[in-house]
Amino acid sequence: MGPGGVAELRAVTAGTCPEAVMDGHPVALRSRAEPDANFQRLCSVALPSAAAQVSLEGAAIALPKAAPKRIAVLGDTGCRIKDGTVQDCNDPAKWPFPRVAGEIAALKPDLVIHVGDYLYRETKCPKRDSVACGSSPYGDNWTTWDADFFTPARPLLEAAPIVLVRGNHEDCQRAGPGWLRLMGPQAYDPKAACDAHLAPYAIPLGPMNLVVMDDADAPDQLVDRSASEVYRGEFQNLSKLAPAPIWLAMHRPIWGAVKIFILNVGGNRTLIASLDPGVLSPVALMLSGHVHTFEALNYGGGLPPQLIAGNGGDKLDSAAADLSGLNLGGQIVKDGISLPGFGFLLLTQREKDWRVDVHSVDGTIVRVCTLANGRIDCPEK
Repeated sequence: MGPGGVAELRAVTAGTCPEAVMDGHPVALRSRAEPDANFQRLCSVALPSAAAQVSLEGAAIALPKAAPKRIAVLGDTGCRIKDGTVQDCNDPAKWPFPRVAGEIAALKPDLVIHVGDYLYRETKCPKRDSVACGSSPYGDNWTTWDADFFTPARPLLEAAPIVLVRGNHEDCQRAGPGWLRLMGPQAYDPKAACDAHLAPYAIPLGPMNLVVMDDADAPDQLVDRSASEVYRGEFQNLSKLAPAPIWLAMHRPIWGAVKIFILNVGGNRTLIASLDPGVLSPVALMLSGHVHTFEALNYGGGLPPQLIAGNGGDKLDSAAADLSGLNLGGQIVKDGISLPGFGFLLLTQREKDWRVDVHSVDGTIVRVCTLANGRIDCPEK
């Protein structure tokens, strides 16, 4: 799902581009990116909003709904292999993303939002960890993208259209070129330099508008003044980009908590420095990842609530169970919670609110929250 809600069907192939069948008529996919030393051919075609049935090589394609009522959210799904930090990619208990993808698919959502960070296999598996990851590919290439995302995500990709938010692991120093090629919302130019920052765009979703913001290059702990000015303009332009209510999806949360030793800290200083009073007033909900846990946070001062779903597969972080009263980069959390363990979210629209089911890795609902009246409430069972 891309800017303006235009859906695009993409296919990676070792051969020529295939044909899709749209409402009984064959339509050829065209090459988005030619094969090279690291990637196979990527083909694509825009899906007409009026299309009722689409298939590719005999498989039915899940089509977008104008007003999705069941929206799955997940993030930070890859298996971490970087220098001496190794996650056991071959143990489903330690890297459960394939199971998470299957559980989401079984719920048949209308839409999936992935809040970023897909590729974590950055360096070669150390010999001492050969049991955990000895056969794993690494680096920004198709084999690694396939292992870390596309093969485990297959049930998910077959189940529903997906919004793909850029994470900091997809910045230009990491897997940015591959992300721009495979997942980027704009046309791909193999001769162009890696684009470090993409402009935000809106996807109309019926009762609200989803705005996707690329904050991959926003440092958390230090203020990048030049980046902050870019974000200032983008935040100021939110109301022009889409009418309220807006759900704002970006990988790095403006305010999110993580425990470092015994302290709970957080807050993205670059993004905080870019906020002017009232710029978030059109926003009804913020969706992010980056922190590898589930968090639901309410703030004072008319700020929108925040859901963090960074627990889709990568090594977990931790935060205090009760986040109330924390100072996150100068912003006090009015009330909020975090929950441990891998999992994902399913947001279901009801008559006057949204039900937020917090699922564990096996699909069990571990907490039910409600998004209504400008806040998220997550009462204990």
